[in-house]
Amino acid sequence: MKKRNLIYVLPVLTLYSFFQAKPLMAIRHSYSVDSLGACQGISYQGGKLFLYGDREVGMIREYVQDGDSLLYRQKEMRLTVDGKDVINHPTGIAVHGNMPVFVGNSIRLNPEGTLWKAVIYHVNWKGLQQTGTLDGNLLNTIDDDTCVQGTRPEYVPYKGKWYVATADYGEKANEVRLYDPQLLSKAKKTSEKGVLVAKFRCSPWVQNLHWIPEKNLLLLIQNQTEGRKWRFTYVDVERSILSGKEEVIKVVDINERMDELEGFAFLKDTGKGIAVSSSRKNNVNLMQINW
Repeated sequence: MKKRNLIYVLPVLTLYSFFQAKPLMAIRHSYSVDSLGACQGISYQGGKLFLYGDREVGMIREYVQDGDSLLYRQKEMRLTVDGKDVINHPTGIAVHGNMPVFVGNSIRLNPEGTLWKAVIYHVNWKGLQQTGTLDGNLLNTIDDDTCVQGTRPEYVPYKGKWYVATADYGEKANEVRLYDPQLLSKAKKTSEKGVLVAKFRCSPWVQNLHWIPEKNLLLLIQNQTEGRKWRFTYVDVERSILSGKEEVIKVVDINERMDELEGFAFLKDTGKGIAVSSSRKNNVNLMQINW
């Protein structure tokens, strides 16, 4: 009996020890990309990179990687309807296969940042790319009234199904929440019956989420303090939902950067990624990740 227990425990300890040492993350190259306003995030989709920001209106620009830099594809999407700024502060693009596409918006209601309104938009992603605006491509507007502060949608699998995950940014009562995408696409608010499927408590200052299918882990893209310094937290989703709190595999802090980390995406594999910040200079950063 003792031998069976020992055989069972050892692989778990070995895996835990491995992730305590890795992954290692380092900035390999930094450069400045203009015309984004304050960059709010990045989405990698089949070789294309979509950077989004809050210029004079909320907008998304398309790039491809060119060596250690990004090449602008001369394609811009303005998040407006009839010329009016609708998604003024985009905070996430949730895309997965043929499932509904969602874009987040976190709206500051007072200068102190103590009051927020979070909105999730169901959009026609192909149409938005073709026409360059939300005119005719805004399918539904959902009040994310179950959130604490802000919203940042990302598709995440749980028990064989895909859900739209989001997280709060505030100092306390932060949660990662999983929403049913089909119900969410038709809802007027996230508190409607059946929309919220699961949730767990998480650490503060989450700017964005990124699912890593190769590692079966969720990456919380965070600040170490409000609006400052970089933090990457690797989380086991199923264990976190089971326990009700984030079950952390590894935390990586990039202490040489004092600015506001906003987003991150792996590229073709998990060895390279791009981190973006809201700074005007060195806002795009090519990173090396060693597992």
